[in-house]
Amino acid sequence: MRVESMLCELLEHQPPREWYSTDQFAKEVGLAEVTVRGHCRLGRLNAQKQKSGRGAHAAWVLSRGELLRYQREGLLPTRSEIPSPAKGAGSEF
Repeated sequence: MRVESMLCELLEHQPPREWYSTDQFAKEVGLAEVTVRGHCRLGRLNAQKQKSGRGAHAAWVLSRGELLRYQREGLLPTRSEIPSPAKGAGSEF
């Protein structure tokens, strides 16, 4: 029993991770992993592709900073929600 309590105490004091897989990120924020991957693909979460060593395809990873940003601000706007600059803007000069 003492070993279990020591292990639990050690796990509680681990420093936060720097990078999260989509599965780890999903668990932290309460979303489905497939939803997190979709938001990464659409640019609604700041994520990077990283070779995982498993298979031919790179996996999405998200930084601790992005986790904190998402918890504060939520998803980034989709590309269609970002207003485009007005035509001729800045052409007065």
